[in-house]
Formats: sequence, C-alpha cells, structure tokens
Amino acid sequence: MSLKGLQKGVFRAPQTFKQKFNLGDNTKDAVYMDAERRFEELEVETKKLHEESKKYFEAINGMLSHQIEFAKAVADIYKPISGRVSDPDSIIPEGNPEGIRACEEYESIVRELLETLQPELEMIETRVIRPADELLEVIKVIRKSATKRQHKQLDYDRHRASLKKLQDKKDKSLKDEKALYKAENDVEQATQEFNYFNDLLKDELPKLFALEREFIQPLFQSFYYMQLNVFYTLHEKMQSIDIGYFDLTLDVEAAFEKKRGDIKEQTEALSIVHFKTTAGRKPGPRYGAGSKLAIEGKSSTPPSRRQTHDFVENPPPPYTAALSPNLSGSSSAIGRANSTGSSWGAVAKAKGAAPPPPKPKPSRLSGAPAAETATALYDYEAQAEGDLSFTAGDLIDIIQRTANVNEWWTGKVAGRQGQFPGNYVRVN
Repeated sequence: MSLKGLQKGVFRAPQTFKQKFNLGDNTKDAVYMDAERRFEELEVETKKLHEESKKYFEAINGMLSHQIEFAKAVADIYKPISGRVSDPDSIIPEGNPEGIRACEEYESIVRELLETLQPELEMIETRVIRPADELLEVIKVIRKSATKRQHKQLDYDRHRASLKKLQDKKDKSLKDEKALYKAENDVEQATQEFNYFNDLLKDELPKLFALEREFIQPLFQSFYYMQLNVFYTLHEKMQSIDIGYFDLTLDVEAAFEKKRGDIKEQTEALSIVHFKTTAGRKPGPRYGAGSKLAIEGKSSTPPSRRQTHDFVENPPPPYTAALSPNLSGSSSAIGRANSTGSSWGAVAKAKGAAPPPPKPKPSRLSGAPAAETATALYDYEAQAEGDLSFTAGDLIDIIQRTANVNEWWTGKVAGRQGQFPGNYVRVN
C-alpha cells in the first residue's frame, strides 16, 4: 500500500466504523446490495468449481499411479530376501515366479492405460480447469471494482457528513465559509465518483450472471462427456485383461478364498501371533495399603478375567518356593507374570494370618450334589484385585472352573471368594 493509500485509509476509518455498526447516515442501495450478494456467491462457487475439477484430474492420475505402485509392492513381497539367513527361500531365485510375472503384466497394462487416458486428462485441464481459472481472474478484476466502489461510498458519506455539520453551524466565521466551500466541492466530486462505480456495477453485474450461466453449460457438458470416456476406457481395458494368474471364472469372494487356502489357519497356528506380555490377563489397578480387602477378593462379584490361549505343559512353581514344596513332582514349571509389580505380595504378607471364619451353618438335607473342591498345591498370594490368597494344603470350594487348568478359576476358601490359577490346585 502506498503512502497516499494509507492516508486515505486513515481518513476513512471513522466512517468505516460508523458503517459497520450502522451509525449516522449511511448510503444504502438495495439493487446493488442484492447484486453484490449474488456476486459473492458466484465468487465462492467458481473457486469451488476450480478446486474440485483440479482434484478430479489429480485423482484419476493418482489412482493409476497407485495401481502401479501396488503392483510393485506385491512383486517385492513375492521376491525372497536373497542372502539372508532368516529367509528360508534365500536359495531360491524367485519365491513366486507366477505371481511376479502377473504383477509385471498388470503394471504394464496400467502404464498403457495411463498413456491412453492422457489425452482425456489433458482435455479436462484445457476445457474445465483452465476456463474456471480464467473465470476466477475475471472475478478478481470485478472484485477490485467492487472494493473501489466501497471506498467511494465511504468518501461520499464522509464528505456529506462534514458538509452537513458545517451547514448546521449557526455563526460561521470566514474560516468556516472557506471550509464550507471546500466541503461542497468535495461532496460534488465524491458524488460523481461514487455514482460512476455504483451505476457501473449495477448495470453490468446482472449481465455477468447471465454470461456465467452460459459459461457453465458447455463446461459441465464437456466434463460429463470426458468423464464418460475415462470410465469407458477404464472398463474396456480392465475387462480385456487376460492374466493367467487370476481365475476370472469365479466371483471375487470365491477366487479370494481359493487363493488363500488354509493360510489363515497356518498363520494362527504360529505361537508368535498370540504373544501377550501380560500372560493373557489384564493388569489390575494399583491400590494403596488401605485396599487389602479388595486384594483378598471380598467382593461377591470379582472382575472378569480374560482367558489366555497359551497352554502350559507343567504347573508353575509357587511364588514362595522356599516356603512351599513342589507337590506336583514336576522338574520344570512356569510362573505367573507379575503384571502389577511386587507391591501386592508385600501387602499380602504384611496382612498376616487371616482371622478364623465363623462356624458354618448346618446344611439342610436337600439332596443337592456336594460342591466340587480342590486342594491347593502351592502357596498363592493375591497379585491383583479379585485374587484369592491361599496356602498349600488349603481346601478350596470351586465355584466356577473350566476344563483347562491353565486358565483362571473362581473359588472360595475361609469365607473369602476370588480368582486363582487352576494349575495351582488339584481337583478332588
């Protein structure tokens, strides 16, 4: 902005503020205001037309480029990592020669298709994107005229307000008379300039709107036919693909299942895909020393525990191996992962011996089957909320268990209920 433009901006600032908050006498032309609103809509929609047509052009190019890169990626996966000890197929020249050849054929077809579609894509650029860009340039020029008209309106209202102020003054001095004469000349000049731009835009903006409709019609028709050509060429080329690697007699899902075979089952049989750092159970929240009752599993509904699919051949040794003998006679055992840290064991030890439970009520002879029980093989101290602590030799009433001893069961001992590892007990 030049120094002169900056000075004009300073002079217009008070009137701009009055116009923004509708203070004082502001010129309003309903015809021009409606035309300006329509022009703003045209400006927004033209920008959107330009951007969307450009995105469509880039999307078609990008789709074909991604197809080529996809074929390259699959071919690289088929090729073995030669010279690597970890690769069992490193001595084989090609891991899947038929698949690699199919990828190369597919890449060649897509490249040929890209060359075939290039003239159509260039037509989208020349007949849609470029005309929309030219229309944007025209709108920018008109926007400058609308901004100029706005400035002239500010000058017109500003000079009229100054003239009215001098005219309303009762006792005018010689200086006031000179200022009044100058204000009259300013108002006359501002009126001519404002009327010129205001009448120009009111007269020619409706003509622009009519021409814009005529401009959009062939533009949209060209885009429609070029789009048909693009998709027709894509369809014809893809229909004519004859790569022996693909069985086109089957539908998509059946062909996929045939190619996959039992790969899914073989993959799921690998132990590494079931690896869990917490041995299949979620770590319980950490609690303070005041939460001992929660550790002992006093709640009637202990939290559910996620079962693990990892199977262990032998039961784990007790956590306090020095105090509890290994009653199973197994030479190797697997311990439970301490997912919540060693603080739980310290809390359970600090608690000391549990008070003796009350005498059980005499059972009624109802004919119900006797409850299933188990004998503890090892000492077990609560490691998470809802666990059931016991010592080797305790008789545990089993509330719920599974057929797999390597999962978590629910039981009760001495009035306390909770979960415990099934491989720590022997069912009676």
